[in-house]
Amino acid sequence: MHSSCNPQLIPTRKSRSVDRLPRAVKDRPAPSKTLPPPPHDSGSRSTAKKLEQGSEQEVAGDEEKEEPRVFNPAGFEAHLVETLEKDILQRNPDVQWVKVAGLHEAKAILQEAVVLPILMPDFFKGIRRPWKGVLMVGPPGTGKTLLAKAVATECGTTFFNVSSSTLTSKYRGESEKLVRLLFEMARFHAPSTIFIDEIDSLCSQRGTDSEHEASRRFKAELLIQMDGLNSTSNEDKVITVIAATNHPGDIDEAFRRRFEKRVLIPLPNDDTRSALLKLCLEGVMVDSKLDTNVIADKLDGYTGSDITNVCRDAAMMSMRRKISGRTPSEIKKIKKEDVDLPVTMKDFEDALARCKKSVSLNDVSRYKAWMDEFGSC
Repeated sequence: MHSSCNPQLIPTRKSRSVDRLPRAVKDRPAPSKTLPPPPHDSGSRSTAKKLEQGSEQEVAGDEEKEEPRVFNPAGFEAHLVETLEKDILQRNPDVQWVKVAGLHEAKAILQEAVVLPILMPDFFKGIRRPWKGVLMVGPPGTGKTLLAKAVATECGTTFFNVSSSTLTSKYRGESEKLVRLLFEMARFHAPSTIFIDEIDSLCSQRGTDSEHEASRRFKAELLIQMDGLNSTSNEDKVITVIAATNHPGDIDEAFRRRFEKRVLIPLPNDDTRSALLKLCLEGVMVDSKLDTNVIADKLDGYTGSDITNVCRDAAMMSMRRKISGRTPSEIKKIKKEDVDLPVTMKDFEDALARCKKSVSLNDVSRYKAWMDEFGSC
């Protein structure tokens, strides 16, 4: 009988590698799956702490940052809100007061209407409430639009640049909705400045034979919204309507009343013309013999826009003389140093011969007559 028939006599096979290990290794407990702690290193611990503190500060900073306010267009179509935000909403026009030469009286009135109520809100209450509207009257090119942008830049208000094409629509009733939505957005983004350029195209005389029914409804809604700007419920929200026109006689009397301040933006005087010349010639090399006061005397009757055009024309005279009679291939080889020469008196004389003034004396007298009757400075 074979001994292998008894299963109890069959020994269990052991690994030879285990037999060869010493007893201390055999008795050692099995290693855990967790990683051992890092070695003691003060530098690495301080770096980790700094990273944790930095991440905590970033999270705290993100929490402190206010999320941008989003206008809720409840009751209005989404495409109307998109139209206004895309076309007329400007956060920062970036026009400083120092870039507007002269016009000290107009600047003082605009500061009193827009800037000071924001700086002194406790004072401008009750009978001292801010002016609800300012109308700027004057020839084209005298700086009316530039003044409105400077106001929005200096006081940090939201600037709404409105034109007739933005607020008019071919669909019935949509123009009135746009007007109401405009003022709702202005109240939401307050302090705000609504600038309506060429307001005579929107607020002409009512009751004429050529007036359409839709135009009359539009004007009625605009009148209602302008009257409700500084109501008791929105007294803390500064909203100012600034308008500009070249034809003040065409404005309806109801709109004229709502513009409590009516300011004349005149042609620049001697000091303003000289200051404007220096502003326009910034960044351009000027001949040392050039006297801006002499040129300012020759620019009497020119608007601010006309003076800018004269300066631009004079600054290009050296280039015109250099490229005269040359082919395009020869012009490409000319270096900037060869054409970027100092502006001389001769350049301004040639520019004055090419650029004439755009406003007549009859236009100036017409604005002065309107201001004598309806002005409110």
